[in-house]
Amino acid sequence: MAGIVVIGAGPGIGAAVARRFAREGFAVAAVARRRKDLGIDAVTHLADVGDEESLRHALDAVTEDQGLPDVVVYNAAAIRRDTPGELDAEEHLGLWRVNVVGAYTAAAHLAPKMAARGHGTFLTTGGMPEPKAAYTSLSLGKAGLRAVTALFAGQYPTLHFATVTVGGTVAKGTAFDPDVVAEHYWRLHTQRVWEREVLITTNPSPA
Repeated sequence: MAGIVVIGAGPGIGAAVARRFAREGFAVAAVARRRKDLGIDAVTHLADVGDEESLRHALDAVTEDQGLPDVVVYNAAAIRRDTPGELDAEEHLGLWRVNVVGAYTAAAHLAPKMAARGHGTFLTTGGMPEPKAAYTSLSLGKAGLRAVTALFAGQYPTLHFATVTVGGTVAKGTAFDPDVVAEHYWRLHTQRVWEREVLITTNPSPA
């Protein structure tokens, strides 16, 4: 059975992606700080994604329980309002560990094994297509996450690394409805000609 692990499986995009892949028969594993009801049968492994050892241990547990995943989704984010110069270096580093380094850790840990197997998809949840001063740390984090995704795509060309960049606030009944967003993750996974980034806006271009 094919498997997916969603890192940062919260009630919005993470849960919607988990449900979307579950409908296609995927075994679903989640990595999160706390157990959450995703509305499907899923195994949750607890971890602090900003802590390398904690995240690696959780990913090893996923592989031991369900095998090496076919799809990895990095959806974790530390979201807060802050302006340029407001946070000190330590505060920025703490947020950076969740927004960027967690994705780097997951990719560095799993991509070599996925490439040795010969296939795999690694998707990241992007945002802030343009930086916003009111969300400085998140703007920096999403830019870094996009870079991590691109760098690993170049390092492992047999794996499909891509970013789903959500250009607005996730909310039901909008262009950023989590179920609508989740369709893009499924579409990316099933593509024959790979895209490296999908930008979701209030005025999406025709597919």
